[in-house]
Amino acid sequence: MKLDSKIFVAGHNGLVGTAIKKALLSKGYQNLVLKTRSELDLSSTIKVEEFFQKEKPEYVFLAAAKVGGIIANNTYRADFIYENLMIQNNIIYSAYKNGVKKLLFLGSSCIYPKNAPQPIKEEYLLTDTLEYTNEPYAIAKIAGLKMCEAFNLQYGCNFISVMPTNLYGENDNFDLNTSHVLPALIRKFYEGKLNKSNSVEVWGSGNPRREFLHSSDMAQACIYIMENINFNDLINNSKEIRNTHINIGYGSDVSIKELATLIKNIVGFDGEIIYDKSKPDGTYQKLLDTSKLNSLGWKPKITLEKGVKEVFEWYINQKK
Repeated sequence: MKLDSKIFVAGHNGLVGTAIKKALLSKGYQNLVLKTRSELDLSSTIKVEEFFQKEKPEYVFLAAAKVGGIIANNTYRADFIYENLMIQNNIIYSAYKNGVKKLLFLGSSCIYPKNAPQPIKEEYLLTDTLEYTNEPYAIAKIAGLKMCEAFNLQYGCNFISVMPTNLYGENDNFDLNTSHVLPALIRKFYEGKLNKSNSVEVWGSGNPRREFLHSSDMAQACIYIMENINFNDLINNSKEIRNTHINIGYGSDVSIKELATLIKNIVGFDGEIIYDKSKPDGTYQKLLDTSKLNSLGWKPKITLEKGVKEVFEWYINQKK
């Protein structure tokens, strides 16, 4: 990419898109095409086609998606599979038809089997059953990944798929009914502190382990890949054409209990942590193997403690 290249960031107001937009601007990329949901309905095939024909972006970051935590994924199963399939199908196909030079599709680590060996290598995709609670979302993301792969092989496109681990950062979702665990815990402990509560409830047993990557690190990885890595590079460095996507992770994980204790201390909550074992734990562990990305020249820089402190400061500033 050149600094004056026309770049479309789909989903620029979400956690992922916000970080990518901010990172691009900080690197000097100024010719960004940004559309809000009211300006462009990405689930509309006609509107997306018209947008690509008019704007002709050279590069696309496909960060738009319907996302949520365990409860949201399990409750709105139809919405999660339908909306995500429509968004990615429309953008990927229009990118192909309008000669986009490179597209980066962002998936999720939930695409991997529920009981995949740890750490999870890219080659473990489609080797076993998925976690049921987020199966519709995972299937949609697998379809997007395979769509990129298929268009590369059949039409010579340069569409790269990346699979980030659990992300957190500025502009995260802090709704207790639909958010992921890390922002939910920040809000719970902060409100517990303000209300001088004796305890804070955490869903599940606290035993599952999760890997967390700051959205700023994720954005830097995505831009690095767009600037330096092509689909043919991935084929040449692989034993097979399948599973050419790239994991983006931190490289280590923590238990939910360890995460809760860390956030409790950072927030300054003095009460007790109570684990509600009636709530689902989800997959026990989802640690990504990031050796492929590391070998391509990129590693994360933001530690979990530093990242949580930054997000907590951002969160309380939004409350002022």
